[in-house]
Amino acid sequence: MLTLPQSAKHIITTLKKHGFEAYAVGGSVRDLLLKRKTHGWDFTTNATPAHILALFPDSFYDNQFGTVGIKIKASSVKDKALSEETIDVYEVTTYRSESGYRDHRHPDEVVWGTTLEEDLSRRDLTINAIAFDGEKIIDPYQGETDLKNKLVRAVGDPETRFKEDALRLLRTIRIATQLGFTIEPQTFSAIQQHTQLIKQVSADRIRHELMRIMESAYPADGVLVLKNSGLLAEILPELDQAFGVPQKSPGRHHIYDVGTHLIESLRHCPSKNPLVRFATLLHDIGKPAVFRQNPQTKQITFYNHEVTGMTIAKNICLRLNFSNRDREKIVTLVRWHQFTVDENQTDATLRRFIKRVGIENLQDILDLRIGDRVGSGAAITSWRLRLYMKRLEEVQKQPFTVADLKVDGHDVMKIFDISPGPKIGKILDQLFNEVITQKLPNEREPLLKRLTEIK
Repeated sequence: MLTLPQSAKHIITTLKKHGFEAYAVGGSVRDLLLKRKTHGWDFTTNATPAHILALFPDSFYDNQFGTVGIKIKASSVKDKALSEETIDVYEVTTYRSESGYRDHRHPDEVVWGTTLEEDLSRRDLTINAIAFDGEKIIDPYQGETDLKNKLVRAVGDPETRFKEDALRLLRTIRIATQLGFTIEPQTFSAIQQHTQLIKQVSADRIRHELMRIMESAYPADGVLVLKNSGLLAEILPELDQAFGVPQKSPGRHHIYDVGTHLIESLRHCPSKNPLVRFATLLHDIGKPAVFRQNPQTKQITFYNHEVTGMTIAKNICLRLNFSNRDREKIVTLVRWHQFTVDENQTDATLRRFIKRVGIENLQDILDLRIGDRVGSGAAITSWRLRLYMKRLEEVQKQPFTVADLKVDGHDVMKIFDISPGPKIGKILDQLFNEVITQKLPNEREPLLKRLTEIK
């Protein structure tokens, strides 16, 4: 039996008590039926925004589409699903019908509707057009059947749905990816026919949907669906062009073309971080631009592809409006993914590598390397990579700068009985050199003892 959380019941009960119809609707009901964790709740009602605002003191209305936001505090509704400090915002929208979509994103006209069925008919997918009031399910488009059959299907005519809102092209693929569902053939065909409409969607919305695909359970499959639909060529043409670029040649271990290798690398990347997954998807994005093949030997080369790839990845991130911080992380991982795994490298060499990549990105670039290996047809790891990772672990215990020493200038001034000045820096530099050459451990007591010795 389906049970709404107390916070959702509170919304519906309050509206019903005052003579209005009210239903939970959309992805929250879909996830409830699938026994998945729900993220926020959406409701639809025949109450107007003015009625909703009057009934819920902690509500606000700042749009033209009939959607009122209601702030929900756990303590006010005794909802165990929310912590005491949680303030969530639930959206309650008046029944409506829409017409005219000249920009392929927003309706030209919104009219308040009178029935639930009229409201559900404007929704994107059958599995999102299911309503529930805590007692009965309203499902005019057989969304429950599609849930059981693991199908994502447009409500009514799919071409009409996608022309109304071009974001639905990408959103449909994202939802199918998140759920591990198949897109119904007629719906998928409509996506293929209208991929050019995605140009009407803002970069921010495209990035948001892409990152939700990246953080899903099946990101590689999602990118393949983007490829097969034709949407990939519109939103990530650099990646689309990587398919068909060969890598297999005498002496090379690759079994896939560049595009397929990138998909398989993403599939096997152990990181759950969507930015790391996206960097893994882009790590060889520079290869098509630097592809060369010797006509006599058939040998293929991709010289400096990581440098070229860094520039391409940066341009992609700029185009999709990634934050500076996220862009820097993605670009760093792409630039330095081609690091040499050699267990005999000196500590100084390893420290330089860690400085380039950043300690905060170290595990991420190793996860990228694992995806890269398996995506090339190799084993998940090797004795050399395991030993290299162990060496990196050991080197991280050593200081990287004077500031990492377990003593500081105050200790020097106290032991030497001197005032601030350049001598302090010279003494700390001497200690630092002795630590990184492993003559001294970076531990406070041995360092203090050494200071007294060189006084």
